Amino acid sequence: MFPLTEENKHVAQLLLSTGTCPRCIFRFCGVDFHAPYKLPYKELLNELQKFLETEKDELILEVMNPPPKKIRLQELEDSIDNLSQNGEGRISVSQDGSIASKNSNLNVCNVCLGILQEFCEKDFIKKVCQKVEASGFEFTSLVFSVSFPPQLSVREHAAWLLVKQEMGKQSLSLGRDDIVQLKEAYKWITHPLFSEELGVPIDGKSLFEVSVVFAHPETVEDCHFLAAICPDCFKPAKNKQSVFTRMAVMKALNKIKEEDFLKQFPCPPNSPKAVCTVLETECAHGAVFVAGRYNKYSRNLPQTPWIIDGERKLESSVEELISDHLLAVFKAESFNFSSSGREDVDVRTLGNGRPFAIELVNPHRVHFTSQEIKELQQKINNSSNKIQVRDLQLVTREAIGHMKEGEEEKTKTYSALIWTDKAIQKKDIEFLNDIKDLKIDQKTPLRVLHRRPLAVRVRVIHSMETQYVDEHHFRLSLKTQAGTYIKEFVHGDFGRTKPNIGSLMNVTADILELDVESVDVDWPPALDD
Repeated sequence: MFPLTEENKHVAQLLLSTGTCPRCIFRFCGVDFHAPYKLPYKELLNELQKFLETEKDELILEVMNPPPKKIRLQELEDSIDNLSQNGEGRISVSQDGSIASKNSNLNVCNVCLGILQEFCEKDFIKKVCQKVEASGFEFTSLVFSVSFPPQLSVREHAAWLLVKQEMGKQSLSLGRDDIVQLKEAYKWITHPLFSEELGVPIDGKSLFEVSVVFAHPETVEDCHFLAAICPDCFKPAKNKQSVFTRMAVMKALNKIKEEDFLKQFPCPPNSPKAVCTVLETECAHGAVFVAGRYNKYSRNLPQTPWIIDGERKLESSVEELISDHLLAVFKAESFNFSSSGREDVDVRTLGNGRPFAIELVNPHRVHFTSQEIKELQQKINNSSNKIQVRDLQLVTREAIGHMKEGEEEKTKTYSALIWTDKAIQKKDIEFLNDIKDLKIDQKTPLRVLHRRPLAVRVRVIHSMETQYVDEHHFRLSLKTQAGTYIKEFVHGDFGRTKPNIGSLMNVTADILELDVESVDVDWPPALDD
């Protein structure tokens, strides 16, 4: 059933005769159900032309005794010229007196610039789908997004003013919100076609996105007059190539007075010679996240690549030993590594290990069984004796927050081998066992001052336990608040950490070895081996 009614005829005739395509005519007539838009373009055009076939006395100018053709044409052109100086030359009268466009059949729409014409047809959808299938991404649903040239908003505004004036003659009104949005109509037509061609649903929450960017070089200057009238709307931005973004253009169109717009831009808009071009078709997958715990057994391995002034100091890192395997298996472009705290290059991490998470950016492979993840964990562990990974699993972005929460709030347990300048007896260290919840003030250590802001941080040493080794060495087990600098608590950092082991024992103390025994964050969940 054809969606337009008798009351739409004036508007439909006016738009068609000025170069607007059938689907845009539906939009301006407020057709908000999907089926009519999905009909093939040529069929739509034929149906519309049949609908608009009228007797001579029922033409746009409703008069009982129609004047000669020449006068009727002049009056119609005059009504359009009230809005524009550029409207003439596109309206003609056919032999039987009906109004027709000089360009027949597939002229490029003066409003959508061809978006709702050939870019809705199956041939175009197939071309996009071929690129999607060739991209190598694994997906079970997709989001389809489009970016239209900003000048489409200007042309739609001009067409709206034209229709609004025509409807005003019949004491009818047309608000901007009454027009079906171009993107909405485009999605109604294309989503079912994409879904059918690729065999997966279109889902707004899908992590796999197919995006098409359209451009129309021929009309790129349509927006430029707005910058002179509304300069505040067009401010340069670092990440934008042009100030004429869709948002900026819409902001200007909302501010500009109708009379100022009509002085500057043809209404109806001029018919272009060519349709839009496809600037780019891109496929991208949202990041996936892998978490686990790592043990570090080397005293010569940094957590992240150690590069100073562009020069690499050590050949590998915990981050790389884990991430290199994940990048290869997930076929990701890049990664971001994070963990619950960090240890120094010469510190081991023992016990249950340190929680970590890796964001894999734009992965091409995303579906893994739990067995495949176990095999990946084993592959990482077999590749190096410097680290081991446990509890490897896929997690959500939100779940990583649990790891970060633990950085300051949780406790950590350490074991240190300490040297003293003075000879000591077992009784000289026993008093440390009795100290509970000792508050210390730690000024940012000198060794990290280049990357951390200068501040005094209050930290808590919850408990200590000593083990005598010889007259210059003892072992110290500590349970501390997360974020405590252990080395500085031992040697004092030239008085920047108070109190410290040296000041408590009245000796010069230094730390020879340090191990992280546990990081008390209950994340990620432990898995059965």
